[in-house]
Amino acid sequence: MSEIDHPKAADYVNHSSGMTIYFRLLKYVKSQWHIFTLSILGFLIFAASQPALAQIMEMLINAIESGEKDQRIMIPLMMMAVFTVRGVGSFIGNYFIAKVSLNIVHTLRVQLFNQLTTMPSHYFDDNNSGNLISRITYNVQGVTGAATDALKVLIREGFTVICLFGYLLWKDWKLTMVFVVIAPFIGILVATVGKRLKKLASKIQVVMGNITHICSEMISGYRVMRTFSGEEYERRRFEEVSKDNLKQNLKLVKTSALATPVMQVIVAAAMGTLVYLAMTFMDTSSPGPFVAYITAAGLIPKPVRQLSEVYGTIQKGIAAAQSIFEQLDETPENDTGQVVAKRVQGRLEFKQLSFSYHPDEGNVLHDVDLSISPGETVALVGSSGSGKSTLASLIPRFYEYSQGQILLDGVPLTDYTLASLREQIALVNQDVVLFNDTVASNIAYGGLAGASEEAIREAAKAAHATEFIEDMPQGFNTLIGEDGTRLSGGQRQRLAIARALLKDAPILILDEATSALDTESERAIQDALEELMKGRTTLVIAHRLSTIETADKIVVMDKGRLVEAGSHAELLAQGGVYAKLHSMQFQA
Repeated sequence: MSEIDHPKAADYVNHSSGMTIYFRLLKYVKSQWHIFTLSILGFLIFAASQPALAQIMEMLINAIESGEKDQRIMIPLMMMAVFTVRGVGSFIGNYFIAKVSLNIVHTLRVQLFNQLTTMPSHYFDDNNSGNLISRITYNVQGVTGAATDALKVLIREGFTVICLFGYLLWKDWKLTMVFVVIAPFIGILVATVGKRLKKLASKIQVVMGNITHICSEMISGYRVMRTFSGEEYERRRFEEVSKDNLKQNLKLVKTSALATPVMQVIVAAAMGTLVYLAMTFMDTSSPGPFVAYITAAGLIPKPVRQLSEVYGTIQKGIAAAQSIFEQLDETPENDTGQVVAKRVQGRLEFKQLSFSYHPDEGNVLHDVDLSISPGETVALVGSSGSGKSTLASLIPRFYEYSQGQILLDGVPLTDYTLASLREQIALVNQDVVLFNDTVASNIAYGGLAGASEEAIREAAKAAHATEFIEDMPQGFNTLIGEDGTRLSGGQRQRLAIARALLKDAPILILDEATSALDTESERAIQDALEELMKGRTTLVIAHRLSTIETADKIVVMDKGRLVEAGSHAELLAQGGVYAKLHSMQFQA
């Protein structure tokens, strides 16, 4: 489906009705207008067959009354033809409207997922994963009701009512005006119920997000749960949100269930009045037209009832669509840079850099001035919360800084395109991220997918990962499970290092890259990393100072500030913060 221009969230949240959201949803039909037209044609055929049935009833009564035997074949054939045409129309309408709506759901899902791949890091910090996943699964499914069922009923039953109403006007327009009198009562009831349903649907979406979030947390953290006897806590937590979901759904069902009989009573009262007036004022000496009129009038309550229910379905769809469009209207990562670099030298300069995660919170980095030469290895050390990882995360622009500058080869980071900038950086985190795929695919991930088998093996060998990979059932083609759950911490980290080795980027960021390795593996990896660091600008974040003693420069951070910088020997000689940290670890 082609990209669709749509208004911003503020356009409908601040000063427009929920129907604006629905019309925005219907804009997704635009590129499928030919399929949508076929569905409308099918529903028109279906609707037109309804008064035809009433007319056949008139012909049947007249034939019985007049004793005409020559109609015995014609009338049954006409009935068969009407039902055949009705069935064809129903199929065409239902099939093509479903095709349109399922395409809409597919497009929204893809747009939501694609949007998430472009969102800045703070968006993921501010929104729990359960709610984000729930939007793609549950909320989009809620839109199906508005885009599929509601449209289908609206078109099919709407046309049916129009055709039947037109037929009744043709037969006796004075009597037919009785239906016009009850229209305001139906409208008031529908509006009241719809508003209630929309409110309840919004609450259910929030609860479903909480359910997804709790499930996700329990599944990913099941080892911590079992270690700390958290089973009962998790059961209780899940039961509470599930009960809340039950409560909100029961309210939704009660509102819908109550509205239907009330609507039926109103329509039945109108029908009763209509029959009374018809029997009083119509010419009953000719029973054919009378029966046809009553038959057509009797066919109206069902589509009217379904039309009354469709408003509630639309309101629930609007509630789902609103949360979807709010996400689609979120501003993606700022990518206005124009510079595309093939391979940078790797000179990094931090000038008077200050940074805050949120404007209303204090800075976590303060006036950082630091220069890193191409090919230089710089280690960032300091206590937890000193700002080491924050500083490193600004280099690939995971977060946007507003005070000071970071220059790469003399060019501000913001002048590079995001894709070009991140091509220059290889990153190995303490928390390794692996995917439910083969070993080879995890090493050659994303932009590295075109790497040769030989290059993958070389990277794994350099990361000292070949030894355990070859012991696996299918070697490099072995599936490692979700997030590499079948691997040890050291094995997972070596795969991440192999991935960085394969990327061969000029800038390398190692955030506790050897923290999960045993002593023997760490020595082997350290050798591989030292070979990898040659000719590359490397930023190493480490708590264990023994791993960074050979760094060209060690920068000590404390509470977001650079307090010391120099070589290992120079900092020890100064007897400052680094010397104290080193002494504490040495004693330990």
